[in-house]
Amino acid sequence: MTYLLQELVAGLDMPAGTSAQVEIVGVSTLESASEHEIAFAEDPRQSSAVTASRAAAVLIPEDFPDVPGPLLIRVGKPRQAFFAIAERFAPAPETQGIHGDASIDPTARLGADVAVGACAAISAGVSVGARSRIGAGAYLGPGVHIGVDCVIGANVSILRDCRIGDRCTIHPGAVIGGDCFGFFWDGTRHRKVPHLGIVVVEDDVEIGCNACIDRATLSITRVGRGTKMDNLVQVAHNCDIGEHVILVSQAAIAGSTKIGSRAMLGGQVAVADHLEIGAGARVASTSGLVKDVEPGASVLGAPARPIKQFWKEQAALTKLPELLRQVRSLQNELESLRARVAELEGGVTPAANGPPAGHAEVRGRPTRERGNCVRLGPSGSPAGQSSAGGRGREILPCQVLGSHPLRRAPPGNGPT
Repeated sequence: MTYLLQELVAGLDMPAGTSAQVEIVGVSTLESASEHEIAFAEDPRQSSAVTASRAAAVLIPEDFPDVPGPLLIRVGKPRQAFFAIAERFAPAPETQGIHGDASIDPTARLGADVAVGACAAISAGVSVGARSRIGAGAYLGPGVHIGVDCVIGANVSILRDCRIGDRCTIHPGAVIGGDCFGFFWDGTRHRKVPHLGIVVVEDDVEIGCNACIDRATLSITRVGRGTKMDNLVQVAHNCDIGEHVILVSQAAIAGSTKIGSRAMLGGQVAVADHLEIGAGARVASTSGLVKDVEPGASVLGAPARPIKQFWKEQAALTKLPELLRQVRSLQNELESLRARVAELEGGVTPAANGPPAGHAEVRGRPTRERGNCVRLGPSGSPAGQSSAGGRGREILPCQVLGSHPLRRAPPGNGPT
C-alpha cells in the first residue's frame, strides 16, 4: 500500500519548497524508519534521534527546535496526527464474505457486507449490523445483537440476549454474558444462583483477549461508551462501568461495583463487591480496593490508600532498620539505668536471671503484709551472730511487697 506524502499530510503545515511527490509505504519509529516512512517526535530531547533518522518526514510539535536531517512537519498534536496516518496502513480484515463452513440460523439477520469466518455459529434471532466481521469459531447465542462496523474476533463467545453497540472490537477468546460465580448454601450443598440478566456493551468499546464480562443476576451488566479493556479483565455480574474507562490487564471487578467515567484501573487491580469508584479516579497497579474511591482520587496499595500517604509510608519503612537499632540501644541504656538506680537505693534489685556469682538469694512472701525483717550479716547469718553460733539478731519492722528474689551484696559491700 503506497501513498504520496501530499495525500497523507493534506492540511498540515508543509515547509515551503517541499516535494509532496515522495512515496510513503508506511510509518515507523525514528530509529527504524526508512526513507519511505513517516515517524514522529514530541520531546526536544529527541533532537539527536530526529537528526539521525532516515525517515522521509517527521511530525513534530510547534515548539520543537530546528534540527538538520529529515523533513520536519510541525503540527499541534504530532502523536494524534501520526496515528491518523497510521490508520491508512492498517491491514485488510482477515474475514471476507461468508465462509462455507459457518453455521447461520435461518432466522438470523445479517446487514450489508457482513463477513462471517469458518466454523462461526450464529444462533436464532441474532442480528448483525452492516460491515461487521465475525471471526472464525465465534459463537453468537440466541437473541444477540451486534451493531454496525464491529469486529468480533476468533473464538469469541457472546451468549444469549447480550447487546453489542456500534464500532466495537472484541478480541479473540473473550466471553460476554457468561454466568457469574454465584451460589448460596441451602444447608446441605452450594446451589447455583440463576442469572437471568444480560450484558450491554455500548458504542466504541474495545475488549481484550480472553476478557470475561458476566451477565447480571436479574438486570444489566453495563459497559459504557468508549471504554477500553485490556486482556484477561474480569467484570462480574451487575457491574456498571462508566464511559471511557480504562481497565488494564488482569483487573478484577467484583459484583455490583460502579465505576465512574474516565476512571483508570491499572494491571491486577482487585475491587471488592458493591463499591463505587468515582469519575476520574486512578487506581495504581496491583492495588486492592475494599472501600469506595472518591472522584478524581489517586490510590495505591493493598488495602488502597491515597497515593501520597502510600509513598510516605514506603519512605518511613526504609528508616525502620535504623529505628530498631536505636530502640535496642535505648533498651540497653534503660536497663543499665535501672540497675544503677537499684544499686543507689540499697543494692537490692529484681533478679532477672538469678543472682550473680557470689550473691545469696532470699525470697519474700508472695503476699503484701507487714512483718519483721532480719538484717543478715556478711556471711548470710543474722547480724550480730557469728559463724560459731553467736547471738545478736537485729529485728526490724518491714513490709513484704511481693515474691521478687532479693540479691545480697557480696561480703564487705554493705547490708542486704
